[in-house]
Amino acid sequence: MSLLRRRKQPQPPPPPSDGDGSDHDDSDKGKKPSSSSSSAPPSKEATRRTKAKWSCVDSCCWLVGCVCSAWWLLLFLYNAMPASFPQYVTEAITGPLPDPPGVKLQKEGLRVKHPVVFVPGIVTGGLELWEGHQCAEGLFRKRLWGGTFGDVYKRPLCWVEHMSLDNETGLDKPGIRVRPVTGLVAADYFVPGYFVWAVLIANLARIGYEEKTMYMAAYDWRLSFQNTEVRDQTLSRIKSNIELMVATNGGNRVVVIPHSMGVLYFLHFMKWVEAPPPMGGGGGPNWCEKHIKAVMNIGGPFLGVPKAVAGLFSSEAKDVAVARAIAPDVLDSDFLGLQTLRHLMRMTRTWDSTMSMIPKGGDTIWGNLDWSPEDGLECKAKKHKTNDTEVSKDSNGENVEVQPEPINYGRLVSFGKDVAEAPSSEIEQIEFRDAVKGNSIAHSNTSCREIWTEYHELGWGGIKAVEDYKVYTASSVIDLLHFVAPRMMQRGNVHFSYGIADNLDDPKYQHYKYWSNPLETKLPNAPDMEIFSMYGVGIPTERAYVYKVAPQAECNIPFRIDSSAEGGEENSCLKGGVYLADGDETVPVLSAGYMCAKGWRGKTRFNPAGSKTYVREYSHSPPSTLLEGRGTQSGAHVDIMGNFALIEDIIRIAAGATGEEIGGDQVYSDIFKWSEKIKLKL
Repeated sequence: MSLLRRRKQPQPPPPPSDGDGSDHDDSDKGKKPSSSSSSAPPSKEATRRTKAKWSCVDSCCWLVGCVCSAWWLLLFLYNAMPASFPQYVTEAITGPLPDPPGVKLQKEGLRVKHPVVFVPGIVTGGLELWEGHQCAEGLFRKRLWGGTFGDVYKRPLCWVEHMSLDNETGLDKPGIRVRPVTGLVAADYFVPGYFVWAVLIANLARIGYEEKTMYMAAYDWRLSFQNTEVRDQTLSRIKSNIELMVATNGGNRVVVIPHSMGVLYFLHFMKWVEAPPPMGGGGGPNWCEKHIKAVMNIGGPFLGVPKAVAGLFSSEAKDVAVARAIAPDVLDSDFLGLQTLRHLMRMTRTWDSTMSMIPKGGDTIWGNLDWSPEDGLECKAKKHKTNDTEVSKDSNGENVEVQPEPINYGRLVSFGKDVAEAPSSEIEQIEFRDAVKGNSIAHSNTSCREIWTEYHELGWGGIKAVEDYKVYTASSVIDLLHFVAPRMMQRGNVHFSYGIADNLDDPKYQHYKYWSNPLETKLPNAPDMEIFSMYGVGIPTERAYVYKVAPQAECNIPFRIDSSAEGGEENSCLKGGVYLADGDETVPVLSAGYMCAKGWRGKTRFNPAGSKTYVREYSHSPPSTLLEGRGTQSGAHVDIMGNFALIEDIIRIAAGATGEEIGGDQVYSDIFKWSEKIKLKL
């Protein structure tokens, strides 16, 4: 290969001189002639000098050559071998693979019946550029979100500018138009090789589904739900497509499959479509009954997620906090001029949709300083228990009782591990809501203003006030976000609400800001429509946080998760400053399951028509080898989209089965027990 270099062989030593040849011949017969006039053997140093030298360049070229040779060899073998060879290797290691659900159900005789509508969640739908600034030259109709993300690396600041929305209106910035990709390709794969809806689409196709019976309800997931209608008429398009699919498929009603934030988006849609114009779609009170057979919600954050609080408060989550602890200079400082988290915060705080997932229901749902529905949850490995105490062995081999680790999940944000664990009577809170802001050096620092966030207006006085309040529950965390990000929350207040309705017949609840909160709105008048809550369980999921004030830097985000806060035991629920509970790694069980387990179960004030509800949980089982990819039994928030059991449930419902016919409730968690602890008027 041309990349491999060969060095020229060293020249042989000159022949010996003839002058003293006779003497040498007589005394050293049979010996190799020497080039030196001395008969002594050459020194080691001289020998080393005569050997070829291997330079650093040679080593690099040799390494590159070997890598390239191996790459081309593997590529040749990959293209030369039969297409079934990778599957043969996988089956030889892991055993025979089960038939995909689509193949299995096709053999049972199931065929396409009800059209299906997919509603993607936040960040999983592609976005493309239709108009941009000078720095985005050449990117017309290229994906800014999804695909390869190539332009993130080529021009990161330009990408941030185009992905951000107007901080005042929550709509497009002047001169920028980013729009959702349409069709099934909008969210089949997030990036090449990372499926979202692709596996479900492929399995539905096995029993006869095609593009005319499948519809991807793509929307700009950055916008507030009502603004998707104001700017793009997305809700109207969804309504028209559903009506068309029902009309062209023999009157068979659609099965809607929302995922993640798409669950809240479709909840908003069901109220919008019934409401009269101009605020609603004018479909009338019976539209959902006529057009929707079932809504199969996957990983739905019905009551919000604590993760949204951490994201809005400090642009963090558990994984970011761990990365920050490992490499703080990359995220916190001006490393390579990136200023990563500040750019991320400036961008995401313009996305109104993120505020839709702030926890709803306040302390009634999520708990207070002394109580939460998940009290008594243990993150430890299962062991023999006696009267709710764990039995273990001491150093002498005798049984000792270990009391479960006390966890105050109701304290969503605590400043310090000691505060998170202290009795509420010992916590002295200093009111922060009326604290004086300002007095920040950042106001006069030009470099800070280049990446301006509302924290620069908070000042050290405001930062100290936030810390002195010490602990925040689901109710007070709303006030906290109003205090640290008033302009963001001012926009959010127009579109979202987080309370519990006292009287759902009050005319104020006809406003669209309440439509995505299941505790402040009624389900449609659709007694024959079934509602499923389908989600993974068995994965530690973010539930509450331990925070600290960051070192005082002028431009830094002043608060961060305290990744040094750890529980006292190996299997503690406190890991890296994050209290973990049961869920799918993103949405806690409490949020995903409560409404179908209790809030909507039977005829309640939130479900006056008595639509049937089902809870379908999928116990997480990670892949046993790398050859299994992301697994076929995963319960993780996105990977569950490839869970064979979930896909089979969906196909059976789409082919005409009812919730009772697929087994009704399927529960592995304590969701019914926790739901009973919540004292909510139904």
